[in-house]
Amino acid sequence: MSLNRRNMVLLAAAALVLAGCGGQGGTSGTASGTASAAKVTVEWWNISTTEPLKSFWAQKVKEYQAAHPNVTIKNVPIENEAFKAKLSTVAQSGKTPDLYSTWGGGVLKQQIDAGLVKDLSSEAATWIADFTPAALQAYQFDRKTYAIPTDIGMVGFWYNKSLFTKAGISEPPATWTAFLEDVTKLKNAGVTPIALAGKEKWPGHYYWAYLAMRVAGLDALKQAAIDDDFTKPDFVAAGTHLKELVDLQPFQKGFLGAGYSTPDGQAATMGNGKAAMELMGQWAPVVEKDSGKGLGKDLGFFGFPAVDGGKGSTGDVFGGGGGYAVGVNAPPAAVDFLKYISQKDVHRAAVETGALLPVLKGEEEAVKDPNLAVVAQTLAGATGFQLYLDQAYPPAVGQEVNDSVAALIAGAKTPDQVAKAITETAKSE
Repeated sequence: MSLNRRNMVLLAAAALVLAGCGGQGGTSGTASGTASAAKVTVEWWNISTTEPLKSFWAQKVKEYQAAHPNVTIKNVPIENEAFKAKLSTVAQSGKTPDLYSTWGGGVLKQQIDAGLVKDLSSEAATWIADFTPAALQAYQFDRKTYAIPTDIGMVGFWYNKSLFTKAGISEPPATWTAFLEDVTKLKNAGVTPIALAGKEKWPGHYYWAYLAMRVAGLDALKQAAIDDDFTKPDFVAAGTHLKELVDLQPFQKGFLGAGYSTPDGQAATMGNGKAAMELMGQWAPVVEKDSGKGLGKDLGFFGFPAVDGGKGSTGDVFGGGGGYAVGVNAPPAAVDFLKYISQKDVHRAAVETGALLPVLKGEEEAVKDPNLAVVAQTLAGATGFQLYLDQAYPPAVGQEVNDSVAALIAGAKTPDQVAKAITETAKSE
């Protein structure tokens, strides 16, 4: 699930072997289960290997099969790392699952271009309208929909209320200038301002990406992906603002060698009360508790602040989620089962387990955790949505973003060098 989102991102490289491969042929049959007794099997690869979703989806499979006696849903939950490897191996043999997990963006686009993914625009037209625009965005290309979302989330600052109070900070900062001032206040109070998993690189890219959104705006990020040009002044400025933060030395001791979910990593540092903030996705509270003690009522959440003079809106959010794509040769029952698990009552029940955030309109009140409720409400009212850059862009470009931003944080690259390195990689793709 979400705590291993970064492991999911690594699927990008493995999934590249999909290009040029043919799809797996499925047995033909009726999706309705009423017009024909012909037997059909739908192979469903998902990453719901842990509770509560593992049992939840298993129960929904039973319910669907009871209503569709001619259909067998072969439910195949696979751990993230194993999922990557298995998908890569099967793809190399010219096959794809009938229904499988995807995170959209550049990787899904490459699969679409290779003719491996079913266009769901027509068959799902009547129920796509129930989804929030932000949830659908990562799976839509050229006004067509190629996957259906099941989860969505956003990155923001998780903070320790007690440590903020200790430093004399009465409310979360609304601007980047105020944020930097609060970092200084925390340091002066003897508090480590920010926990960061420098070893894993991907958490650091959140800072540059959000600053690029706030300084340049969403349209500029989209245009850069088309022009393969990240050297424009606003992107360099994003790096300059990040360097302002780095120069304050805000991260925990040894952060460059720290992992994310390890016992001495970012989440544990935050969860054990040894840092005041972390910039992380909606899964952060769970990982903080699993890796450390967790903060309970001391944990709060606030969105990424505005940058003075920036072109971007604070209503624009940065994040990602998960969805399901259908293999191009999958039987019709694959789409019907996807429709079933996407209908409002089923998905709402999934949200109520606490494992997913809403992707359907009007589900926000189903989120019971107060901090996650803030995330859900923010997403529901978002003015724009930017997918993680290491998913939105082709895999090599996304990796360069991670690598170059990590180098900037480590003091090995300048903001201008970061922009040039990303551009060079983009142009070589």
